[in-house]
Amino acid sequence: MSARTLYRRIVDAHVVRPLGDAGQVLLYVDRQVLNEYTSPQAFAALDAAGRSVWRPSTSVAVVDHVTPTAPERSERTMVVPDPARALQVRLMHANGERHRIAVYGMLDPRQGIEHVVASEQALVLPGMVIAAGDSHTTTHGAMGALGFGIGSSEIEHLLATQTLVYNIMRTMRVEVSGRLRPGVAAKDLVLALIQRIGADGATGHVIEYTGEAVAALGVEGRLTLCNMSVEAAARGAIVAPDDVLFEYLHGKPRAPQGRLWDQAVAAWRRLRSDDGAVFDANIAIDAGAIAPMVTWGTSPDQGATIDAAVPDPAHEPDATRRRSMVRALEYMGLQPGQRLDGLPITHAFIGSCTNSRIDDLRAAARVLRGRRVAPGVRALVVPGSTQVRAQAQAEGIAQVFAEAGFEWRQSGCSMCVAMNDDHLVAGDRCASSTNRNFEGRQGPGARTHLMSPAMVAAAAVRGAITDVRPLLSH
Repeated sequence: MSARTLYRRIVDAHVVRPLGDAGQVLLYVDRQVLNEYTSPQAFAALDAAGRSVWRPSTSVAVVDHVTPTAPERSERTMVVPDPARALQVRLMHANGERHRIAVYGMLDPRQGIEHVVASEQALVLPGMVIAAGDSHTTTHGAMGALGFGIGSSEIEHLLATQTLVYNIMRTMRVEVSGRLRPGVAAKDLVLALIQRIGADGATGHVIEYTGEAVAALGVEGRLTLCNMSVEAAARGAIVAPDDVLFEYLHGKPRAPQGRLWDQAVAAWRRLRSDDGAVFDANIAIDAGAIAPMVTWGTSPDQGATIDAAVPDPAHEPDATRRRSMVRALEYMGLQPGQRLDGLPITHAFIGSCTNSRIDDLRAAARVLRGRRVAPGVRALVVPGSTQVRAQAQAEGIAQVFAEAGFEWRQSGCSMCVAMNDDHLVAGDRCASSTNRNFEGRQGPGARTHLMSPAMVAAAAVRGAITDVRPLLSH
């Protein structure tokens, strides 16, 4: 057999049978994480057809998108006021009970954003295939697994058969040499990649991240890389498992224990691309050349370094991109040549499945310690899970946020997607650690600038988008 990429090795190990000659296969899926807003249709179709869930133990359901993030978590505060979304939550619990699927509800101590919960509970392990009804399922490639998002009809098929009809993707290697400089994070790296290759630059590909800079990242930084790879249209992203990952997984609730752990690690060490494996595309990045990134437009690829100015659409040769730039600048209320550094904000938000883990909160707290949020700025921090929140409180990080003037909230998707009470209004400008800056993503007419958690903290205290690095030097 010829040398294979890690992606192909995982896929090949999960093929039930080929389907024709067009690179389509029936793929076995090890794990599915369900959420309250994409699963009801799938369960309804399943029930209408008189089918049952074939392997309930492989699925876990998490309530996250519509969850209130009020500072107190109780039966009194965890009430979804919108009737349609409240129904989604009730259906999630009813379907879980009917089909014997574990549900992490709003009062469950394991509750959180699905892509945070899956890694901290070790629901995803190296070599697995995971699918879920959310595009950011690519996140789980940081666990040495293959993760991808699926639609509601595919969720139904997966629940009934534990398989999916799957098109084998092309592969892209992104090799990141050197080391990230102080004040530069995984979020900056992935935003720089997306800016370089475009929002469609990885269409039809699964990315494998390699190189010294990737190896130096903690698992949570790798989760950020894989999470946002979908913003370049990647259908998956992966980092080969190593000792950093094994240390992260050891002792987690769903990880193997005792002798099984040792056997698992021995097998996981063999999960890597073969020597001589050929990728369909190769991208080389110098980590040392990356500076803190900020988006200026309404697509994650419309970004620039903090020391740059808003670009002029007149200099863009591609007509489609030029039109997109013009529309983005109009929506964002910006002018060509305007400096990003110093642009005033009204809101600062730290959270989402991209940047709400404990390392993200630690990075922001380092900036905030001894400082205060600027007058006129509303700042919120929403931990990615109840467990992250508890850990931050135990470490004193929650106190740092509170003393700085941030609202310390309960876990949930919150202002990433504005499906609960956390949202902006037209004209608000938000420094955000989230993954998408689409029109209306944080609320109709709201303007979103993506950046790292540390950069959000810096913007909050300055009252304007600013370079975090000077704040870290003293």
